Amino acid sequence: MRLSKYFFETLREEQSEAELVSHQLLLRAGLVRQVAAGIFTYLPIGMRVKRRIEQIVREEMNAIDGQEIVMPVVQPAELWQQSGRWEQIGGDMARLKDRNGRDLC
Repeated sequence: MRLSKYFFETLREEQSEAELVSHQLLLRAGLVRQVAAGIFTYLPIGMRVKRRIEQIVREEMNAIDGQEIVMPVVQPAELWQQSGRWEQIGGDMARLKDRNGRDLC
């Protein structure tokens, strides 16, 4: 696909919510858009960059006979309670209950 067909928008001014230089560059280059604190949407060019990085890492992992896994986004609270992180992280962690009343995070 031609670059002229891509949906992306670059920004000239620095974003006030972006404190880190890398964060500012990602926003200004139109790779990501911030939805909320710590939550980002990958824009089309950002997705291409992300996929390319994944491809490079995958090739290097395959070269050393590494294995790839995909972990769930939501995990049972027991894993976090066993390590003590359930109480340690506190309200910063998103917590929810499944339909059976079990804690998830």
